[in-house]
Amino acid sequence: MTNTMDHIEAAISPEAFAHLGDGTLAYVKTIRSEDVPALFPQAPQIAPGMKLFALHAADGTPMMLTDSREAAEANAWSQELEMVSVH
Repeated sequence: MTNTMDHIEAAISPEAFAHLGDGTLAYVKTIRSEDVPALFPQAPQIAPGMKLFALHAADGTPMMLTDSREAAEANAWSQELEMVSVH
């Protein structure tokens, strides 16, 4: 019996897998304001203890920071990005 994951690994190289969804997929991640400097070094200082939402490209690159999930999703939609759920 063949393991499905073994078949997938053979069908796509690690390099190709790393670029899967480039420019077409995005996800929203809830973050704390304390995490902002690491993800968005250019952002102004934000008070600690705030719940924020970061829009990320498929490869994890942070793209946008906002205080509402709806704004992050709207930005993804305006950029014609498909939203995916990550767990």
